[in-house]
Amino acid sequence: MRPRQRGSNLGLLLLGSQLIHVGLDNIPPVTLAVLGLNAYLYLFPAAPLMKACVSVDQAYRLKDWRRLLLSPLHHADDMHLYFNMVSLLWKGVRLERRLGGPFFFYLLSVFSVLTGLVYLLLEAALTELTQDYSYSMQCAVGFSGVLFGLKVLVNHYLPGGTTYLMGIPVSNRYASWAELVLIHVTSPGTSFIGHLSGILVGLLYTSGPLKTIMKKCAEFGFASLQFLFISLRFAGSSGLDTRYSHPDEEEQLERAIRNSLNDRVRHRAAPPPYGFQLSEEEMRRQRLRRFEH
Repeated sequence: MRPRQRGSNLGLLLLGSQLIHVGLDNIPPVTLAVLGLNAYLYLFPAAPLMKACVSVDQAYRLKDWRRLLLSPLHHADDMHLYFNMVSLLWKGVRLERRLGGPFFFYLLSVFSVLTGLVYLLLEAALTELTQDYSYSMQCAVGFSGVLFGLKVLVNHYLPGGTTYLMGIPVSNRYASWAELVLIHVTSPGTSFIGHLSGILVGLLYTSGPLKTIMKKCAEFGFASLQFLFISLRFAGSSGLDTRYSHPDEEEQLERAIRNSLNDRVRHRAAPPPYGFQLSEEEMRRQRLRRFEH
């Protein structure tokens, strides 16, 4: 959605009421955390709205790429936040339970960045095709694009069924496209290209190579973390062994020297066994042997 001025906090109250109605215990942790992050950044934005939105002019021409991270997490007003977060709640509960929390978080991160990149590519292409620079100036914020991508996944994993849009039954297979047109007609301030970008990213995942690429990257990252963990653990174990083995070796050496000295003292001080007196020549030979030893 294009940035607008904020309204009241009614959307936050409605969102809080919706969360209480569903029950916090029934919301998976990643979905709940993302909901909380969006609400927090609405109240305490990381950047002013006009510095968080993403556009070709700001991201590409001025090299402000951090907008790709900021734009999905900032909203134009409280009702914009409310509708997006309720949609995330519905989709997140289904997808996170199916995919698991870590992969769902990974999916949200990739979709957030890719939706912004596809948005920039489409806006840049429109600028070149129409020679209308206003497309490069259009700045969008909000989680809506990511949500359209998630809707494609929900319809992919839960095929069949019907969605009612303004009382009109629409097959879930085409629900994303129907919503895209309907929202653009009923809410002219929304970003048609932003929503379309989310649908395209979702299709890249369900019908394109994105899913395979993401899984390969996840496997490589997991293997790298395992190798790093094992290396650190081995290095730590080696360090502990070295630290504790040196005193043991020194103790053994010291004990051996002490025993040797004690043996020498005992041999020198002990009387001849059974009162047997050695001859002077025999004593001299024993002393020589002990000295050589």
